[in-house]
Amino acid sequence: MKNAAPLSRRQVLAAAGFAGLAALTGCGSGDDGGDSKDLSKKRDGAMKEYRTGQRFKAAGPLTFSLLHLSNPNYPPKDDWLLWKELDKRTGVTFERTDVPLSDYEKKRSLLSGAGDAPLLLPKTYPGQETPFVASGSVLAVSDYVELMPNFRDKVRRWKLTPEVDSLRQSDGKYYLLPGMHERAKANYSLALRTDVLGRLGLKPPSTLEETAEVFRALKSEYPGSHPFSDRWNQPEPGGALLGYIGQAHGVRAGWSYLNTSWDAKAGAFVFTGATDGYRQMIEYLRGLVDEKLVDPEGFTQSDDEAVKKLLSEKSFAISANPQELVQNYRYNLQRQVEGAKIEMIPVPLGPAGPVVLGGSRLENGMMISSDALDRDDFVALMQFVDWLWYSDEGQKFTKWGVEGVTYSESGGGYRVADGISLMGSDPDAPKDLQKDYGFYNGVFSYGGSWELVSSAFSPDEKKFQEVMSRREQLPVDPAHPLQSVEQEQATLWDTPLKDHVRQNTLRFILGKRPMSEWDAYLTELKAKNMDRLVDVHNKAHERFRKEQG
Repeated sequence: MKNAAPLSRRQVLAAAGFAGLAALTGCGSGDDGGDSKDLSKKRDGAMKEYRTGQRFKAAGPLTFSLLHLSNPNYPPKDDWLLWKELDKRTGVTFERTDVPLSDYEKKRSLLSGAGDAPLLLPKTYPGQETPFVASGSVLAVSDYVELMPNFRDKVRRWKLTPEVDSLRQSDGKYYLLPGMHERAKANYSLALRTDVLGRLGLKPPSTLEETAEVFRALKSEYPGSHPFSDRWNQPEPGGALLGYIGQAHGVRAGWSYLNTSWDAKAGAFVFTGATDGYRQMIEYLRGLVDEKLVDPEGFTQSDDEAVKKLLSEKSFAISANPQELVQNYRYNLQRQVEGAKIEMIPVPLGPAGPVVLGGSRLENGMMISSDALDRDDFVALMQFVDWLWYSDEGQKFTKWGVEGVTYSESGGGYRVADGISLMGSDPDAPKDLQKDYGFYNGVFSYGGSWELVSSAFSPDEKKFQEVMSRREQLPVDPAHPLQSVEQEQATLWDTPLKDHVRQNTLRFILGKRPMSEWDAYLTELKAKNMDRLVDVHNKAHERFRKEQG
């Protein structure tokens, strides 16, 4: 492997700007992989023939740098079987930069801004790549997907072209390789102490109003409690809660919040944080806080503090995903509270009805540093990424590990090996698939066929996903790539607006700002260029629509 040039591609592009990016990457027609690129001198370690369904095996040892999110539930270990088996199968090792979850986005930006980013930048959600495009710090991956047969095969078979097209920038290219699902999958909702509900003669709620009634009944029975005390406040307060309560109101909020969203009825983009749906979401949560049904500390406390309140019966409901439900809440409750039962319910229905927000078949994905194109092993890098993140074999490997060692397979079903637990499947097992082996790691294991995604579902999650899968998936936002000048201006407006929305969302919910000031809040957004931002996106959509005929 040869060393990179003294002046990195990242540094050159940062100086040249977005226009330089187009020139230096040799953009042609803008079609994926359609321009002529001479990669004949960048094939060190690459396979001569690499096709769909074929395992990648480097022609010689390769090392690729990786920004690796350190999940607090399974912090990385150097002796994980994941690393050893990956080297054995592919000849590739990682030079990791481990970053805690709470610092991940900031660290990624700092490293990229300094020109020191690793080659591989996973755990990037659609939309988060945009600020990196203008600086030239990331690769226009759509130019090189011809090197990725598994990626292209899944886009075609799963009819994901509209979703992938939504990632395109103003040059017609996309800079993020997204995680892709064959079917939409919901992740977060509300978990409640069903044993307590049963004792009070209550059924698990199915609507937002029923949820409020259940909380009121719990408050009446336990007046010293806050029935609901939440968690997941990093990197944003109420990240999960706002997400699913927003979904019930038909808006993106919390972790999924974007300033602009498509209004199908209006046929135009609108400012999310100024919509009636967003206001109704705030009013709903504000009402619960005012009635002392929701713990105000739940928007700022740590995850540990939230779980401790649940275990000590100072609260009886909390945000959940299927993994945390089983391996954390239920496991610990059953050991501390006799007869305790806790269940995760489908997202309560609200004004939007039985919907799942569009775009949910795309998940966090991979950015690749633009420096990668300077390397003599560039083709091998793209082949490796394609196999590990997008092939059926690679996805099964990162999820389940090594057959006969960490799992067994029979009749299309999967089972962890004896003595190994997966998300609480065997609480007394001496080993854990994630913590001790590194598999089912969110940096690598996401997306895939429904057969694979559902292969590890607990009975709880099967029940949850069965209900959620029957809900209507709203269409994805139409493609509306911004031109470079527009993107630079939009980026300057976007962050202050998003910060103002987040800060005031919390203030409204907690009662630190009266809802009577909603119009004043809208005026403040206008002063921060809300209308101009929306106008840029609508003009881009109209331009792109006309260009596509």
